[in-house]
Amino acid sequence: MRLGLYTSCALIAFAGNSVLCRLALRSGEIDAASFTSIRLVSGAVVLCLALKLFSPKTTAAWRGSWISAAALFSYAAAFSFAYLSLATGTGALILFGAVQMTMIMAALLAGERLKRCEYLGVSLAFGGLVYLVFPGVTAPSLTGSLLMAGAGISWGIYSLRGRNTVNPLAQTAMNFAFSLPFVALLSLCFISQSHLSLSGILLAVLSGGLASGLGYALWYLAVMGMTTTKASIVQLAVPVLAAIGGTLFLAEELSARLIVSTIIILGGVALGMTGDKRLRSIQEE
Repeated sequence: MRLGLYTSCALIAFAGNSVLCRLALRSGEIDAASFTSIRLVSGAVVLCLALKLFSPKTTAAWRGSWISAAALFSYAAAFSFAYLSLATGTGALILFGAVQMTMIMAALLAGERLKRCEYLGVSLAFGGLVYLVFPGVTAPSLTGSLLMAGAGISWGIYSLRGRNTVNPLAQTAMNFAFSLPFVALLSLCFISQSHLSLSGILLAVLSGGLASGLGYALWYLAVMGMTTTKASIVQLAVPVLAAIGGTLFLAEELSARLIVSTIIILGGVALGMTGDKRLRSIQEE
C-alpha cells in the first residue's frame, strides 16, 4: 500500500511537470533555459530545507552523485527545449518510449527477463500510448525529437541509479544541489535570450520545488521496491495523466480517443505490475 502511494504521488508529480512546463512555455511567460534553471534551483532549495527539518542528523548521508546530477540536468534541460518545437502528444511518445527502452535494455543487460504478463502489459500500454498520440505524429522536428529522446534516456538513467539509494530524500537533495554548476553554465549560455515574468517564475518554482523536488524523492522511494521492468512499465501512465491535466488546466479537449487510450494504458500498466502474481494465485488454487 505504501509503495502504491509513493508511486501514485510520483507519477502525478511527473504529469504536473508536463502541465506546468507547457503552460509556461506555450504562453511565452518564460524562456526554456530560465524555466530549467529556476526549476532545478528551487528544487534544490526545497529539498535541502526539507532535509534539514526532517532529517537533521543524517548529514553523513548528504552525498550526491555527479553522474545522477548530470542525468537530472540533462533530462530537465532537454525536456524544456524539446517542447518548444514538438507537439505535446509527439513529445510524450518520444519521451516515455525512450525511458522505457532505456530501462528495459538495462534490465535485460543485468539478466532480468520479462515475464509473460510484463511483456503483454508493456505491449498493451505502449499500444495505447501510440493510439493516443499517433494522429499528431506528423513530421516532427528532428531537433526536438532528438532532444526529447535524450531527455528520456537521461530520465531512465536517473531512475535506474535511484534503485540503489539508501536515503532517497538526502540523495535527491544532493543530486539537485550538484546540478547547480550545470545550471549556472546553461544560464550564462542563454542569458541574451532570457525573458521572465512573475507568472513564469512562479510556474517554474512550482515545477521545481513541488513537482520535481518532492516528486522525485517519492520516486526514489518507489523504485527501491520495484524491479527495473516494473519501474519502466508504470511510467507509461504519465502521458495519460498529463493529458488529463491538460484537459483540466489548459482547456484541451477531452476526446473519446483519450478516454479509450486511458483505459488501455492503465490496463496494460496494471497487467504488467500484478498480472503474474494473480496468475500464480489462480494456478495454485
